[in-house]
Amino acid sequence: MKYKTVIFDMDGTILNTLEDLADALNYALKNNGFPVRQLNETRTFMGNGIMNFIRKGAPEGTDSGILEKIKKDIDSYYSVHCADRTRPYPGIPELLTALRKKGYRTAVVSNKEDYAVQKLCSRYFDGLFDAYAGERRGIRRKPAPDTVNEVLRKFRCRREEAVYIGDSEVDIQTAENADMDSLIVDWGYRDRDFLKAHGAGKLFSDTESLRAAIMI
Repeated sequence: MKYKTVIFDMDGTILNTLEDLADALNYALKNNGFPVRQLNETRTFMGNGIMNFIRKGAPEGTDSGILEKIKKDIDSYYSVHCADRTRPYPGIPELLTALRKKGYRTAVVSNKEDYAVQKLCSRYFDGLFDAYAGERRGIRRKPAPDTVNEVLRKFRCRREEAVYIGDSEVDIQTAENADMDSLIVDWGYRDRDFLKAHGAGKLFSDTESLRAAIMI
């Protein structure tokens, strides 16, 4: 087989987390006297880490101290409610199980806060990943290749033997920065035309076709 390691993004790729993240953002905005956001608005804020998510969600020009307060409120809410409405995308657990049975190493690399990545992987994908990592101090977030490179070092895997799977322009750029192949899905938080405009090649709309592309 061409690939030995399969690295996945989390939000919009293996888990639909949008509603719980929108609820957390709106809880924090309301708590700080700001208007709440619609679900479709929140969708466009995803992909670049928690502080970018907050800056886009808060009114323009919000003071940095208030942004930090919003982050604390989001963390407080989300740590309890991160799995209220979150669900794996159809076919993802089955895809991961099939990959594991065939001997692939699997990992999650996300710009989501690390505590949430750990909790959600344990809840929804127990035993289906060899490694998972979220945003944490001292490690540059995607599209920097740091977390991807960390996984490759851990697995002692050459980058030409690994593939990165995601749903956004951040994921496309991450794979390019890591000098590795990528497969981009269209069921997440970006539209097909947007993904094509940002360099996606063939887009995948179901896990069966994605599985076939991995197992070439």
